[in-house]
Amino acid sequence: MILSTAVLEHLHKHLPQARLDVLVRAGNESLFEGHPFVQRVHSWNKKQRKYTNLFRLVAAIRKERYDAVINLQRHTASAVLTILSRAKQTAGFDENFLSRFFTFRLKHRIGNAGDTNYAHEVQRCIELTKPWAPQEFTLPKLYPSSKDEAAVAHYVKEPFITISPSSVWITKQTPSEVWQKLISTIKCKIYLMGGPSDKELCAALAAGHAHVEVLAGKLTLLQSSALMSYAQMNYTNDSAPLHLCSAVDAPVTAVFCSTIPEFGFGPLSHRSKVVQTREHLDCRPCGIHGRAACPKGHFKCGNINLSDLIEPIA
Repeated sequence: MILSTAVLEHLHKHLPQARLDVLVRAGNESLFEGHPFVQRVHSWNKKQRKYTNLFRLVAAIRKERYDAVINLQRHTASAVLTILSRAKQTAGFDENFLSRFFTFRLKHRIGNAGDTNYAHEVQRCIELTKPWAPQEFTLPKLYPSSKDEAAVAHYVKEPFITISPSSVWITKQTPSEVWQKLISTIKCKIYLMGGPSDKELCAALAAGHAHVEVLAGKLTLLQSSALMSYAQMNYTNDSAPLHLCSAVDAPVTAVFCSTIPEFGFGPLSHRSKVVQTREHLDCRPCGIHGRAACPKGHFKCGNINLSDLIEPIA
């Protein structure tokens, strides 16, 4: 959803009079609070009565009589929504058999290790706007409000960095010992970021360090992005906090363990850096989305040199 905001920026630039609505998974609505280009946010609750809510959503979308529906997902359910929307034109990627019913479809091109001409996911999504807008790369953007800025104002009174140590996928999560070494090396204020489920990991990393404060579960996504925009550096995995940084042009050092930036999900901030293991591993990457555990049992792709992470912090 964060990267999809580039499509909103792109469409608004070339079709400034168009009404733009978005559909999100329930729980992500807050990303678009106060967004200047979004008029309505549809949400799909997939955790309770998934398919009942899906068809209620279809009915709500049909009532809007959209001129176009652009499907940035690649799953069957989103294809069903697109087809049943009754929009005059539809666009989406061709990765499932239902895409044959789209007005415009496009191959989703994932890069491979060593590719020098791979497309970023943002570029792939913008290509879906070809029937309506000229093509040019556009950065994603979030709009933290004045209330979001006020909520983090007392955290930004001294130089600081943030570390977002967790990931949904274990093989995308930098080993704790790497973060511990970083925390022990950097002496300025450090905020540990994440959701409510990351509190335990963050608390363990913060233990014994007076300059470290746990903010996991305390900030909304927009508040987190506002805070990150003031940081001397933000350290992330290949995960959502990386994209939060891209959407507010915050400095970021992104660690890629089992995945690789050539997949198209690397940082877009003007000041950004990708850190990977120096070891050549035939088993890397082992999957696009990460895994619950290393298939080989050694997780050597998590062997990150501290010197690759460190840069001068004010």
